Amino acid sequence: MAVYTSVSDDKLAAFLSDYSLGKAVSFKGIAEGVENSNYYLETDKGRFILTLFERRADPKDLPYFMAVKQHLAKKDFPCPEPIEGKDGVVLRELEGRPAVIVSFLDGLSPNRPNTAQCRALGENLARMHQALQDFTMERRNTLGPASWPVLWKGRSATAEDLQPGLSALIESDLDATAKARAQSPDLPRGTIHADLFPDNAFFIGDEFSGVIDFYFACTDALAYDIAVCLNAWAFEDGSEYNFSKGAALLAGYESVRPLEPSERDVLPTLCRGAALRFFMTRLVDWTDTPPDALVRPKNPLDYSARLAFHRKAVSASDYGYGA
Repeated sequence: MAVYTSVSDDKLAAFLSDYSLGKAVSFKGIAEGVENSNYYLETDKGRFILTLFERRADPKDLPYFMAVKQHLAKKDFPCPEPIEGKDGVVLRELEGRPAVIVSFLDGLSPNRPNTAQCRALGENLARMHQALQDFTMERRNTLGPASWPVLWKGRSATAEDLQPGLSALIESDLDATAKARAQSPDLPRGTIHADLFPDNAFFIGDEFSGVIDFYFACTDALAYDIAVCLNAWAFEDGSEYNFSKGAALLAGYESVRPLEPSERDVLPTLCRGAALRFFMTRLVDWTDTPPDALVRPKNPLDYSARLAFHRKAVSASDYGYGA
């Protein structure tokens, strides 16, 4: 359950008095998510989401995340728009935590995305990249390649316990991606989501209705965002790559923004790197999450299986490009 901080009725009423949203008629915790405390809030003037940012969130990054969503909302890209208080401020404090109210999006996150949803996701990922091309704020990718050796340090034994021989494979992945980065050309860059898993996208049937959870957004290669999505959307249970879903996602993206040759050439390396990033952060959570924590850590081996696929990939066509 992703509610770490409880909100009292009195504190909620006092918090809402700073807005022009009316009085609360429904307020309940949302189980999805792992980073922050999220609540469904309904007032006599509409439906909203209230988020309290927990200790893992760096307060200095929060204005950037708010600005990304405000920029997208102004471009009519569907995402939760931060709601300003009566004083024009969007970030406030509640129960000792930074807090924000955002608009409510209709739709459901797909448990197992189908091919049509993968194509729609690709199209709208490209739309999002285009909408953010004139966004001027920047944020370093704090979970980019420079962080992976740091996250890995001291965890090889844990990897071996999970899967014998895994430690050496991860060492080879770190070495291969580092060498590839040193040789890779400059790629088109901009603001990316960097965590666009199916639970962060909404659909009504097969129709895309929005993106949420921009709290890993950063400035990086646009094609890296595609690599994150291929890892998250195109692998089935058991981590087998679904060629049709990958091809649909890539075709959807290119229907809006065609990839440059340099992006196509480096796609296998980017996919391997994206899988390595999520393997590392899951390994850290697997090791460091207390046994009595409310959130159950996700199994790093899901991304070990993805890495096995990426090690064999040699071109974008292996992911369905051009199919």
